[in-house]
Amino acid sequence: MAIQNIIIVGGGTAGWMAAAALSRLKQNRELGITLIESEQIGTVGVGEATIPPFVEFNELLEIDEREMLASVQGSFKLGIQFENWGKIGDSYIHPFGAYGYAMGGISFHHIWHRLANSGDNRPIQVFNVETMAAHFGKFARSEDYQKTRDDLPPVNYAYHLDAGQYAMFLRKYAEQRGVVRKEGKICDVQLDSESGFVTSVKLEEGGVIEGDLFIDCSGFRGLLIEEALETGYEDWSHWLPCNRAVALPCKRDDGSPPPPFTRATAHKAGWQWQVPLQHRNGNGHVYCSDFMEDQEALDILTGNIRGKPQAEPNFLRFKTGYRKKFWNKNVVALGLSAGFMEPLESTSIHLVNTGINKLISMLSLDGITQTQQDAFNRLTLREYSRIRDFLILHYNATSRDDTDFWNYVRTMDVPDSLTEKIELFKANGQIFREEDELFTETSWAAVMMGQGIAMQGHNAMADAIDHARTRKEIDEMEQSIRYLVQHMPGHGDYLANYCPAKAA
Repeated sequence: MAIQNIIIVGGGTAGWMAAAALSRLKQNRELGITLIESEQIGTVGVGEATIPPFVEFNELLEIDEREMLASVQGSFKLGIQFENWGKIGDSYIHPFGAYGYAMGGISFHHIWHRLANSGDNRPIQVFNVETMAAHFGKFARSEDYQKTRDDLPPVNYAYHLDAGQYAMFLRKYAEQRGVVRKEGKICDVQLDSESGFVTSVKLEEGGVIEGDLFIDCSGFRGLLIEEALETGYEDWSHWLPCNRAVALPCKRDDGSPPPPFTRATAHKAGWQWQVPLQHRNGNGHVYCSDFMEDQEALDILTGNIRGKPQAEPNFLRFKTGYRKKFWNKNVVALGLSAGFMEPLESTSIHLVNTGINKLISMLSLDGITQTQQDAFNRLTLREYSRIRDFLILHYNATSRDDTDFWNYVRTMDVPDSLTEKIELFKANGQIFREEDELFTETSWAAVMMGQGIAMQGHNAMADAIDHARTRKEIDEMEQSIRYLVQHMPGHGDYLANYCPAKAA
């Protein structure tokens, strides 16, 4: 059956990202796209940090970066700073760009390890421009300097943004392109008696909305994918046991500029996020209810924020895992409807983004096939599984033994796929990035080395490269990075000149 009407159930970041992207399908064809949301139903709205592919999503929609950032209190993000993860007092940055660059076909961390063994005591971080810029609170985009200097490394970045304001920004974008918003709460879902496909949804306020393809962005509830189709849920909480969060935004009233990175600070039974927007900080504490009560979690959060709270604490409950089918019959789940992994590496919005990309790539308006569904589900589960392993690494690769929580995650069994990654890195620094895996060699190396997993050896080919020439090249690499960072403006100054937002 041909697809003539697409219905998006739920707004928020996921719903309006889907609406904005799908609105491009309306060009030169008759296609109805309706988004149903209710102002009575709140959104989670804590996903305020993104990763570099999100920049590409906005570019694909031809969104003006400066306009968007000014509208959503946006700031730039060069990576994530992790504190107290390997052991209390530790700190490292997981940067968005690579350490150095491959030399002779060999990844840079092997070259660095070989030089370190021969007495070079420079930490690997000095060969990464994002880490050094973040450390000094600096920022610039590659476009700002590459027209005059082509010998300097590119700057990889993402954004911090107010998720609610971003949804409103995309709502305006989508409505200008023909998407229809319908206010209302869904009270009933009708299924076809033969195919089991969703045929329509009924609103409490009256009215029935029919559709051919439904996008479920209804949050943890999974109104269509779970309540109507009973898809089932796979629980990963034995590996990622944090199941609660409390969010609390605050004013940044000390006059300090926003740092160009997200901060993730480990506590007794979880961790705290700090997402710096232009005029406030997004704060939250992710924790495990088996090891910590709600009040203690809130006390830890309020005791570790800088600035006056701007709202009442927002407590959230979740279960890490995924729907057993992300695309079931004629329903595609995006965002929290599809599954949940804590925002430790800012992957929530990214998974919405990649879900939309896969849907658009596979979608045929002539109808829905089982092959489409199977491919979408297989590729999405593979993506979820690899992100899952990366998140588990942060908890498992620790020497902390100060609480029962850290003793549990340090000693728990982990997936074989993660064990293999760790053991290969320990042996000779090898990191295999499989197919379209999100996290790069630098990402894995940054977390493993940052949390105490050391390379015991390196690629044997690194020993065959000319030592003097290699040292000269990496000296020049370090000098280029130092020059660039020294000439970057401060992050706060850059925002003030490039995309200033009005005070909230």
